[in-house]
Amino acid sequence: MDLSKIKKIYMIGIKGVGMTMLAQYFKATGFSVSGSDIREKFMTDEILKKLKIKVFVNFKKNNIPSDVDLIIYSTAYNAERNEEVATALVGKIKTLTYARALAEIFNQKDGIAVVGSHGKTTITAWLGYVLWRAGLDPNVMVGAKVPQFDGAALAGQSDYLIIEADEYQNKLKYFKPKAIILNNIDYDHPDFFKTENDYKNVFAEFIKKISDKGFLVANFDDLIIRKIVKANCKGKIITYAINQTADYIAYDFMAKNNKQYFKVKTFNKKIYGELGNFSIQLFGQHNITNALAVIATSVELDVDLFKIKKFLKEFSGTARRLQVLGEFQGAIIIDDYAHHPTEIKAAIQAIRQKYGLRNLIVVFHPHTFSRTKVLFNDFVKSFTGVDELIILDIYGSAREQQGGVSSKDLVEAIKQKNKKTKKQQEVIYIPELKKCEAYLRKRVKKKDVVALMGAGDVFRVGENLIKK
Repeated sequence: MDLSKIKKIYMIGIKGVGMTMLAQYFKATGFSVSGSDIREKFMTDEILKKLKIKVFVNFKKNNIPSDVDLIIYSTAYNAERNEEVATALVGKIKTLTYARALAEIFNQKDGIAVVGSHGKTTITAWLGYVLWRAGLDPNVMVGAKVPQFDGAALAGQSDYLIIEADEYQNKLKYFKPKAIILNNIDYDHPDFFKTENDYKNVFAEFIKKISDKGFLVANFDDLIIRKIVKANCKGKIITYAINQTADYIAYDFMAKNNKQYFKVKTFNKKIYGELGNFSIQLFGQHNITNALAVIATSVELDVDLFKIKKFLKEFSGTARRLQVLGEFQGAIIIDDYAHHPTEIKAAIQAIRQKYGLRNLIVVFHPHTFSRTKVLFNDFVKSFTGVDELIILDIYGSAREQQGGVSSKDLVEAIKQKNKKTKKQQEVIYIPELKKCEAYLRKRVKKKDVVALMGAGDVFRVGENLIKK
């Protein structure tokens, strides 16, 4: 795609996090951008409003301007269910899916793709922040709001483009990376990937695309990654791990004064030896792993070690990743995107690390029937560190077959497990957000910690609670 011939872009489903980051990038690089979406409030509304991007409410074929040069649509919609998509696909205006449009830009740059089941958003934003503050002037696209970016994207003057690359629907097949950060492989998206092997192979095929001049930064704490890396990567392999054999190793952890501290040593020939002390604002051991990925990649891109330490410490995180929304009646309200058993356990560990033994109430909003059904037993075991658990009705996807499992099933299974293990834990089923909010208004006490978890719109409960 010759971007020099495009001036006006229209985006169908513009409020999706990926679509919004792309819209912000296009706007920052000089394109005229407009789009459409449903009336419902999204967490991206604020970004789009600030950018003064025109968003049509609801989908009508007449919304599409006659003079646009490119139409991009989210695959959450198709021609059967969306008249704008149907109109675009039969018209003469060039039309691309979100993934293909992102790939068109990515493949013309020195593209660094951050991939894996967990941690993509944090690593993409963190690496982008370090490179930006260090003067490398990168382009960055993140699937969440980054307060320090004032949005979800950065448009720089260099050829570096760092993106959060989503494996769902095998979008990775469109991308030609110069480098990849592979953080973990943990079976997910069972509505698309029917077996664990199907899921693993998407990543194996992706790292085959790295040329002998490119590089892969890989988490060697992950046993699946250890197995697939050497057989599939032609480029340079740089590894990181916690207390394990790798090129970059983190050890000697400590948490105090609202920070995590750790040491790093490396066997990378570029910067061999002890790298000394590091500190970060983000909590949880998973964020030390994320930090290692950023450190290893930054060194490979020749960022000075002093700058890496300084800007790593400055980074304050992204929206919906252990984000403190505020307080309600003296209780801390936290919002987190965790929607997979591994992410839930990591989030709970991080909250416990920061807030100790304070009474922890978790509101979990299961995301998709297929994920809840396939990973059901893992979900049952995910909430051990919680004092009180509230489970909402499943936030289903329009793409999947509804049913087959329910939140009531999950509540009952957790209660049965607790009975066997004699664990004292209150587990409650509350179907709707409004009813959950009403319950919390009566229930929450001073010094409680309330964590809202899920990939849907559970964050609305927190937003409503903290409103004055």
